[in-house]
Amino acid sequence: MIDTSIALGAGKILAVLELKIDHYRNNNRAPTLENINCVAISVAKSWTGESIADFLQQVIIVTGKPAAYLKDGGLDLIKGVRLLKERGFSSFSIDDVSHVIANILKNEYSKHPSYDGFISACGKASKKFKQTVLACFAPPKVSTKARWMNIHRMVKWAEMVLQHSPPGRSSEGSVISKLRDCLGNLPESKQFIKRFLRDALPLLECQKILKSLGLNMDGYKQCKELLNTIPPRSPVRIGFTVWMEKQLMVSDSLGMGNIGLPISSDNIESLFGLGKSHGTGEVKDANRIALRLPAFCGSVDRESVRMGMGITVKEQLEVEDKLLSLTRQRRTLLSNPGSLTDSFLAESDGYLSILPVPKTEEISDEVIDIKSNYDQMTGPANAAA
Repeated sequence: MIDTSIALGAGKILAVLELKIDHYRNNNRAPTLENINCVAISVAKSWTGESIADFLQQVIIVTGKPAAYLKDGGLDLIKGVRLLKERGFSSFSIDDVSHVIANILKNEYSKHPSYDGFISACGKASKKFKQTVLACFAPPKVSTKARWMNIHRMVKWAEMVLQHSPPGRSSEGSVISKLRDCLGNLPESKQFIKRFLRDALPLLECQKILKSLGLNMDGYKQCKELLNTIPPRSPVRIGFTVWMEKQLMVSDSLGMGNIGLPISSDNIESLFGLGKSHGTGEVKDANRIALRLPAFCGSVDRESVRMGMGITVKEQLEVEDKLLSLTRQRRTLLSNPGSLTDSFLAESDGYLSILPVPKTEEISDEVIDIKSNYDQMTGPANAAA
């Protein structure tokens, strides 16, 4: 399971996690971070397909090839996996269901003639609702960068709030009149809202099923039933069906039978979220976040606790002092005018890398060993995704 995440500053985090490909053999629920092992973490100024492939190749040399890569649709990740295949490290590729749905809806609706008007009306309504007695009707916040992952929440909000404005006239100064004033041109988007929900709601129900139980023939049939409410020739219905059938072929190639194939990378998103909110302080720089990510994965046993308790504050500081620290830079520079020089840029090379290392080799000062948290697996049924 691979993904990247940004933080404050120039550093960008690449995380490589392990999930057993047959997780659903003995589990009837979606995997949590307890079921995940952290294989490798690295921070860099930026990640390209080439640098991702180079880093994953270092990991593979120690751990062996995974059964598959579970990832979103990022072009850098796609290129990295393709380059590994060209280098002889070929593994199957599984596309995260949430990003697949988001891209299908984006391709269908981003150029819809009513889309821009709908987004504009929602933005204006949000401003008018705030600081009023109708503030509870304000639309949900949807990140611009990840808009198509969550836009269904805004469309569903629009459908519900418009139901509070029944046809007919309303008396001047009434609460209905105030509501309509806040809604502005939103009622003009009713047909867009209706059509979008017709396509999005079945996909979201499919997503719920597949995230909970994985993708197998039973889940595929359930999703096909749900998709029957979408016209047969709709690109939305066709696109999602093609994606399911492609992933079923991957599952069959891995010898999974009717075991659910993991198709969600929510765990890696959760890990990044935890890393950014726990123990990083006010200045959330990439190194500080990345250093803590392995601690949130897997289960804690006595050996892990013993190892953690055995690390002294001095040893911890020796590791952290080698890393670029925005907090340290802030303290040093902000209160000392004139201290900002070209040498400041030279510090940007102090990025963290946590890699698994062979047990027969000594751990160098530059690499932190997390091999003890990684169980080596063989065979398609037990390999890592």
